[in-house]
Amino acid sequence: MGARETAGRTSGNVFLIGPMGAGKTTVGRLLARELGLAFFDSDQEIETSLNASISWIFDVEGEAGFRRRESRMIAALTDKRGILLATGGGAVLDPENRALLREHGAVVYLYVPLEAQLSRTLKDKNRPLLRTPDRRQRIRELFETRHPIYSELADITVEAKRKYPQLVCRAIRRELGLPRPATAVAGDGD
Repeated sequence: MGARETAGRTSGNVFLIGPMGAGKTTVGRLLARELGLAFFDSDQEIETSLNASISWIFDVEGEAGFRRRESRMIAALTDKRGILLATGGGAVLDPENRALLREHGAVVYLYVPLEAQLSRTLKDKNRPLLRTPDRRQRIRELFETRHPIYSELADITVEAKRKYPQLVCRAIRRELGLPRPATAVAGDGD
């Protein structure tokens, strides 16, 4: 096990990265429960701390203002131990965020092929970055910019195109060498 993996394992943290529509929150909640970790979603934590939606923050402070808040939240959350953190899709754009994730936990990229991401997000009205006349083109641009960053940062990559979050959780546990949940039934395929 390398130094990077050892640091992540000793903190007990797991960080989910990936694009909007990858299922980071859904998979994160389920996996955190299975592993006995506290679950946090950085976007939800920002909204709770301000009592305001991400869309409102984008409207009032712009993307730059939101990214500053996101970086402060990532710094606070990665300082915790024994957590599973679902990050916002753009959290990896900041080099300091990447360093914090790398240093304080195991980083899991929930990869979703571009076409699956398009189908999952095309009609979503709550994503400020998709407020554009050509949503398909915007999603492609985000994918092209962020996919290489996600890939480089991740300790492991797990395809999240599957329908069932339980299967994604199982793949993450297997790839990270984590134990089966205590509630697993013998013969469930693990």
